[in-house]
Amino acid sequence: MARKKASSVPNRGFRVADQIQRDLAELIARELKDPRVGMVTINAIEVTPDYAHAKVYFSVLTGNPEEATEGLNAAAGFLRNGLFKRLHIHTVPTLHFLFDRTTERASDMNALIAKAVSSRAQED
Repeated sequence: MARKKASSVPNRGFRVADQIQRDLAELIARELKDPRVGMVTINAIEVTPDYAHAKVYFSVLTGNPEEATEGLNAAAGFLRNGLFKRLHIHTVPTLHFLFDRTTERASDMNALIAKAVSSRAQED
């Protein structure tokens, strides 16, 4: 019976995603000149097992999220080329940028909790 061969390097996908996240943050901050892309924070990266594609989840501190998404997706080739020069892996993934609304949802939940706590304190 054939056994499935274990990966020679455990957690390599997570380490590659982590390195891509660090390098992308630096590339966007220092080398990307697109005015549509304001202050962007890379929240997470999901890399496919074959390293062909990477979903890059980001949030913006200032600016329009839709414009930032358009600007980042337009600059995906430039950023991939920059990653190719920095990373030492055979396949540098194609980048797909997606706006992450997690911070907005967390802020909304905190506001709801604060409202509930204050209304309960007024009832007591």
